[in-house]
Amino acid sequence: MERMISGRVWLACVSLFFTLQVCLASVSVKVTPTVDVIIGETARLPCSYSTTGAMAVVQWFIESAGTRKRVAFRSSTGVGLDKDTPLTDRVTMETDMTLVISPVKVMDERSFFCQVDGGPVGTSEAETKLMVFFAPEKPVVSENTQIIPLTPNNPVAHKVGKCTSNNGHPEPRIIWFKDSKPLPEVTDPKEKIYMVPSVVKESSGLFTVTSTLYIQPEKIDAKSVFHCTAEYSMPNGDIKKENSEPFNLTLLYPAENVFFKLLNTSQIKEGDDVQMKCETDGNPQPQFEFTKDGRTLASGTGLFILRNVTRSDSGTYTCEAQDFDADNVELTKTLTITVHHLDPVSVVPASPLMIKKGDQAELQCKTRSSDEYTLSWMKDGKQLLQKGVLTLLSANLGDAGEYVCVALVPSVPGLRKQANITVIVSGSPEIGEPMPGKVEKQGSMVTLRCSAQGYPAPQFVWKPSGKVSLDVNGNTFTSTVTLEATAAVIKDGVTCEVTNMHGADSKKIMVEIQSDNTVEQDNGVKADTQQGGSKGVVAAVLVCVLLLLLLVAALYFLSKRGRMACRKKEVKEVAPGEEMKSGKNEESGLLNKPPVEP
Repeated sequence: MERMISGRVWLACVSLFFTLQVCLASVSVKVTPTVDVIIGETARLPCSYSTTGAMAVVQWFIESAGTRKRVAFRSSTGVGLDKDTPLTDRVTMETDMTLVISPVKVMDERSFFCQVDGGPVGTSEAETKLMVFFAPEKPVVSENTQIIPLTPNNPVAHKVGKCTSNNGHPEPRIIWFKDSKPLPEVTDPKEKIYMVPSVVKESSGLFTVTSTLYIQPEKIDAKSVFHCTAEYSMPNGDIKKENSEPFNLTLLYPAENVFFKLLNTSQIKEGDDVQMKCETDGNPQPQFEFTKDGRTLASGTGLFILRNVTRSDSGTYTCEAQDFDADNVELTKTLTITVHHLDPVSVVPASPLMIKKGDQAELQCKTRSSDEYTLSWMKDGKQLLQKGVLTLLSANLGDAGEYVCVALVPSVPGLRKQANITVIVSGSPEIGEPMPGKVEKQGSMVTLRCSAQGYPAPQFVWKPSGKVSLDVNGNTFTSTVTLEATAAVIKDGVTCEVTNMHGADSKKIMVEIQSDNTVEQDNGVKADTQQGGSKGVVAAVLVCVLLLLLLVAALYFLSKRGRMACRKKEVKEVAPGEEMKSGKNEESGLLNKPPVEP
């Protein structure tokens, strides 16, 4: 009896042990809940597990047509890939149990199950969802070129555009914009603005979405800019947008007002082109007629141009819009323009003016203008006087030349005119101060210049002569001669003589030999610099000598003071009279000292 009881207890313990072992045995599986991938790329679905049992079998399943279908598995004997599945030839299973799909297709967006079979310890699985993405094409707006008439008394919604975005996944969203502001997504046809959306799933599995926009347009909508945007999702929660090309509405409505303006930005002067613009607030723009003083000037578009205007073009212009759809509205506007003018400048006496040297002459210039103007006399680019009358007192040869009288209107930029007069001063020639010639050595060639003024033109004679040329600049005549620098030329120089019917003048031009040791003196600057440099060197040497003498004197003085101090100290230490005594004793000691034996 006792053996039976003990046997039952033993069986109960063994049964409890195995029951606990089975209860404690388990399999856990871990996957990524969601995996995002772009169509055409590679998807990786990781799977990891833990078990208390022996080697497990890992299998990957998909849901297809409401049932599960295995696509791959791995056990201790290796990996296996199932045939006749949507993933055939595109799936592999790595050693870490990761399921790899490449390339990914639209139909791969589904649930995947990683199932681990631990044998005696049981089976467990986990679900991961594969989400596939594909960016749609740029949205295109069509059916947006129609002409829409406005009917204020009976407003009607008109189709203003159809936005289409092709081949996206998941389904894109279309948003309409007016003047960069999104329109509310309304689908009720009773509203002033509403949309009619539609979605088509292509055979490829991608989505094509469209949205048709309807509006009850107003006049202000003629200047509005519309466009649509395709908003779509990409992996990792990234939301992107693609915009269509912008467009405007073509609305028809009669004019209520006309506007007439001058396009020129500066004041108008004679010779300018004048542009006037006439337009209405209606659409399309009607024909326009331009008139002045009851006379028709042009008709057609709203741009009216006057070419090369004169003062007679000043006045009031009228623009009339010929919009026959406008009822009981006067579409006329006027514009007044002023053409500023400046008469040609007249100069008296007439040009050319010939006067004798020493005489007096008066030059006058006059003009007229629509505005205040100024007169000024110029010569050789320099202003002489800001008046209309220029007086030459006791004219000299330098007063000859061209004088310019300039008239301008300060208040009208660019309004400027001028007249010229040539003044000829008749008299005997005068030679300017010539520059001496320089040569390196006797016998070299030298070039000399001689400038003179006078009228009639003076005749030049060089003594001695050489190769001669003449240059004329206004009323200044310059003769150039090139000749050999002989001993006589270097000694006596070269003479330049000028003559005309009124007299003569002459100047002698010297020729110098410039050797390597010659000091060039440009107005005394270089010579003074060298002389100043020599004086500086001498002064520096003298200062150094004086400092050296002072140093020697100081050292001698200090040495003398030191010797005297020593003597004074010895006198203080020896008693009076003992110095001589001591000296005598030393001397007698030296005399009485026996000779040193060899």
